[in-house]
Amino acid sequence: MHLLVVVGEAARFAGRVIVESVRPPYEFRETLRQLFELGCRSVPLIAASGFAVGIVLSMHTRASLARFGAEALIPAGLAIALVRETGPLTAGLLLSGRIGAGIGAELGAMKVTEQIDALEATAVDSFRYLVVTRVIACVIALPLLTSLMNFTGMFGGYVAETSITGTPFQAYFRQAFTAIEFSDLIPATLKTMVFGFIIASVASYLGINTNSGTEGVGRASTQSVVASSILLIAANVLLVRIIFFFYPV
Repeated sequence: MHLLVVVGEAARFAGRVIVESVRPPYEFRETLRQLFELGCRSVPLIAASGFAVGIVLSMHTRASLARFGAEALIPAGLAIALVRETGPLTAGLLLSGRIGAGIGAELGAMKVTEQIDALEATAVDSFRYLVVTRVIACVIALPLLTSLMNFTGMFGGYVAETSITGTPFQAYFRQAFTAIEFSDLIPATLKTMVFGFIIASVASYLGINTNSGTEGVGRASTQSVVASSILLIAANVLLVRIIFFFYPV
């Protein structure tokens, strides 16, 4: 019964986020600051991870396709795998760890130190200022960071491939991009907007409802990562089915 209550409260919390996101006034300055903190500061993590994932995928793809003498399909296979599924899901899970833990800990610390009550006392809408701005920033940042991961992943695949076969840069990326269509790129990238909403909403809900002092802050941070990751994977299954319905292979 307690679980159903939490699910209902979290759903109501997410619905309030959606309503407040489209209702003026808008906190542009705070949204831009959160976009920098949550998005720009995640660039090194995403770029390095994408590069490593691209190298590993290229090596595994080569090992599989070499059995059939189809090494020429490595750039196309790597690009399709990254753009359709590996890039969005990996970026979402990485950012659920970094962003989710950060939001949960930050808002939890503000709650236990009564900073949120202080904002309310100064006539500031704490929900709009603390929660809505972070959700909007995540929704904007996730597709951009996913695109970065896709590109660095393909570049990592190029580095791995050219070190073995000496494939030219232009030839590699020409083969990679000719295999990708807008029906592959756009839906897979846009679904990360849903990932961003899930990560920020779950982390904000757990942070805002923190109790038990500093112990509760640590618990909120851990629960934010776990809950957002599980919901992200579940949402990914549903979104993939929806994408295949509208864009059948």
